[in-house]
Amino acid sequence: MSRDKMQGRAFWRVLIVLVLLAVAGGIVYGWMDYQRFVSTPLTVSAQAPSVDVAKGSNLRDVVGLLREQHATSTGPLYWRVLAEQLRVAGRLHAGEYALTAGMTPRDLLLNMAAGKVVQRNFTIVDGWNFRDLRQALAKADKLRQDGAALDDAALMAKIGAPGEMPEGRFLPETYAYVKGDSDLDVLRRAHAAMVKMLDTLWAQRDRDVPLATPYDALILASIVEKETGRADERTRIAGVFIRRLQTHMLLQTDPTVIYGMGEAYAGNIHKSDLTTDTPYNTYTRQGLPPTPIAMPGRPAIEAALHPASGTELYFVARGDGTHVFSSTLDEHNHNVACFQLKRCQP
Repeated sequence: MSRDKMQGRAFWRVLIVLVLLAVAGGIVYGWMDYQRFVSTPLTVSAQAPSVDVAKGSNLRDVVGLLREQHATSTGPLYWRVLAEQLRVAGRLHAGEYALTAGMTPRDLLLNMAAGKVVQRNFTIVDGWNFRDLRQALAKADKLRQDGAALDDAALMAKIGAPGEMPEGRFLPETYAYVKGDSDLDVLRRAHAAMVKMLDTLWAQRDRDVPLATPYDALILASIVEKETGRADERTRIAGVFIRRLQTHMLLQTDPTVIYGMGEAYAGNIHKSDLTTDTPYNTYTRQGLPPTPIAMPGRPAIEAALHPASGTELYFVARGDGTHVFSSTLDEHNHNVACFQLKRCQP
């Protein structure tokens, strides 16, 4: 073999080795780069705390969204490899997904495969009236407003309760929702929760309470709710109102008067307000008002159905969130003078 041929073969052998080394180096670099991608947290900003994946989106679309939000600079290839490795390719769900500090591409893909979308909470507060509830729903983050333009009657029909007055019908509780849910979805759940709980508690009521229907219990509970937030007073206050109903006394409770005044109430109640007749003025009308005046929580409903026994017919606010109770009008007048008019030393 000539020297030239031997040199030629040696050259090609070296070239092949170099090419193989380059390929091996590229593979090693690629693998290391891929591992870096897998383990490096996404870039999360306050301006883009989540990624919203529309229905019908594929992985390339998702990566495009992430790149637009500067959460990743990596193209679709590594994401596709990772999805195949995790066995989630083709199983990613639409929805809104949180981008949290320290989250890696692996974490995000697993969340999308499991459908772990962002959940938000909406709380109905004990003692809110329906106007308060509607105003709060209108401000809820990423909650679709399907009922905002409806009047109360149309809204109740939409949630499957046609003909019902809305006041008091929604259980104070915290309800989780996801982007795409509507205000009507939350209201349906809160209404169903109140129906279920009220039916359960009504079946367990004291049999001698002078309440004809669960709705009567809801009305009385709403008054108890507005009169006190103290757990140790609820049953006593319910007992006062129950005894007044039994003896045909006027309930004479200020929260019903205030409710009947509507937007005319400016923060103070005057003697003229107590004598101005409305359907909710329990100083001028006998018995319970026609509807609840607020949304009572479970403790207030339980108090209305299990009132404390005794002889008390009156109570007066002390001014510190508590009340003083009495059984006679003379005692009551004395307590009014002491705690409201400040004309004596209690």
